[in-house]
Amino acid sequence: MAKKFFAGVDIGGTKILAAVVSARGEILGREKASTPRGRGAKAVLAAVAEVLEGAMRDAEVKPRRLKAVGVGVPGVVDARGGRVLVAPNIPIAGAPIARELSRRFGAPVVLGNDVNAGLLGERWLGAARGVDDAVGIFPGTGVGGGVISGGRLVTGAHGAAAELGHIVLNPGGPLCGCGARGCLEAYASRTAIERDIREGARLGRATRVSELNGGRLDVIKSRVLAEALRLGDELVLDVMRAAAQRLGEGCVAARHCFDPRLIVLGGGLIEACGGFILPIVRQRLAADPLFKRVGPCRVAAARLGDDAGVLGAAALALARD
Repeated sequence: MAKKFFAGVDIGGTKILAAVVSARGEILGREKASTPRGRGAKAVLAAVAEVLEGAMRDAEVKPRRLKAVGVGVPGVVDARGGRVLVAPNIPIAGAPIARELSRRFGAPVVLGNDVNAGLLGERWLGAARGVDDAVGIFPGTGVGGGVISGGRLVTGAHGAAAELGHIVLNPGGPLCGCGARGCLEAYASRTAIERDIREGARLGRATRVSELNGGRLDVIKSRVLAEALRLGDELVLDVMRAAAQRLGEGCVAARHCFDPRLIVLGGGLIEACGGFILPIVRQRLAADPLFKRVGPCRVAAARLGDDAGVLGAAALALARD
């Protein structure tokens, strides 16, 4: 029997990652590139195609041998129509991603929300392996969410379920990329953390972030935040503590809605700074009076790192086969 190959693509606000995967979840080849900024959907689609071709070269797999391609995107997905309906942080809304990639690679293409895909990956091979009721929250450029209930992804009537980053914590809060105010994303994403660090520096608070980040305060990588925490940077400690507390509030809200056994926190920010963030989130969850007499809900860091999204996207492709 011929070996089956699948591809997973994870489109993020800052990077695009693709992998060629076996039916058992072995990553056979991968490629990564920066997401084009400010250049529109065509540029993003071209970058996705180039990254996918690079992953196939790395795996030494020809396009004709691909059974299916799964693509995780940061937004609300009309999976049946192969389009992104809403994408607050990347210019791909309305782009016919599935049709264009299928035409180029000659394989069926399945579209899904990126955090749904990441949570699927963690359930397949990572922190949520075998867990039938789990919530995933992935802070990055935005804050994505995913829910598995009774072993199945919760997608909703329009594909917009589990947009946990847009739970409104404070209607009078900062503006979110979705257009609302006070969303979890507006407090706990890396974008929000960058904003608050810049504001603190503008008001004269001392910080080493600029020094650690090549003189820049516009885009602050998670590893720079981790190093600033390690050095005891007071501004970063305060901003990160506030973001973690808000993330904990988002976890409480998700628990009230879905009663999961496990909440998986993932993404680059958690990978770099999880040792600081997770204890604060757990403390906030434990203080919730409503669930004190209900069964436990664990909080765990994702185990698959960057691979969660591509493995979950590949899982979407496997389900299509």
